Amino acid sequence: MEIPLWQRFLAPFIYLLPWSDAVPFGLGLNGLFNQIPLLRLLIIPAIPFIQIQRSVPFGGLLLFFILFLAAVRNTNVPYFLRFNVLQALLTDIVVIVLNFAFSVLLKPVAGGSLLIGTLSSTVVLSVLAILVFVTVECTRGREPDLPALSQAVRMQLY
Repeated sequence: MEIPLWQRFLAPFIYLLPWSDAVPFGLGLNGLFNQIPLLRLLIIPAIPFIQIQRSVPFGGLLLFFILFLAAVRNTNVPYFLRFNVLQALLTDIVVIVLNFAFSVLLKPVAGGSLLIGTLSSTVVLSVLAILVFVTVECTRGREPDLPALSQAVRMQLY
């Protein structure tokens, strides 16, 4: 079945949600965006999501529930979009859990060490790689297959 062009170009935009939550990892003292200032241009597409999360109380949680209930649970939404929305939400959950782990476990112990800078840059580059991969796969009309996440998404949608 051929996926319509509008779905191919709409699906990657939802992956800006995990990217907007990964951006703070690169803004620290030893962050990737401070080491390579040209990479700050990659923050621009995530600004709408960042603004929503910061301006509305519980904006991130509210955005999560709106996307989950309006897109994932709505059977009138095409499967391709539902799949990508749920996969983006699961990716976002992983990034949020990493953020909590960094703030609770690593920062009190390691402070501003090289370990924190390296792990933060790894998170930023990983989410950026996911964003690029997903964009390419969606525009080609294929479901982006992220290991473990895609299986969980398929089990949830069927």
